[in-house]
Amino acid sequence: MAQLTFPDSLPGLAPLTQFTLNEVEDAVGLYSLDAVEMPELKLFLLDPAVHMPDYSPRVRDHLAEVGADSDHEVRVLVVVNTSQGEPCANLLAPVLLNAASLKGAQVILEGQDYPVRRPLAAPAAA
Repeated sequence: MAQLTFPDSLPGLAPLTQFTLNEVEDAVGLYSLDAVEMPELKLFLLDPAVHMPDYSPRVRDHLAEVGADSDHEVRVLVVVNTSQGEPCANLLAPVLLNAASLKGAQVILEGQDYPVRRPLAAPAAA
């Protein structure tokens, strides 16, 4: 578990700025982002490096938002949404995390052709 600060909050969640990032048990690359001030509020984040290796957003323009100097200092996660039935990932507005400063920000990738709702494939049956 890591305690993170989102100085500008997350869209729709102001004034909340303090969150914990927790691994979801038995789900590699899936995390819950839990609001410290409202424990019932939770977002799910997915590690695209694990689940979407073709996803390579350009985040250099957003490094200062999380206090980073290099892309290598930033972890990119995407929000998973299930509000319309099937789980989808928002690839246009990833969450950037700086493990050193424990700062986070959700950013919009302007000029990059990523969807807001990319369906996630269901795992193959065993």
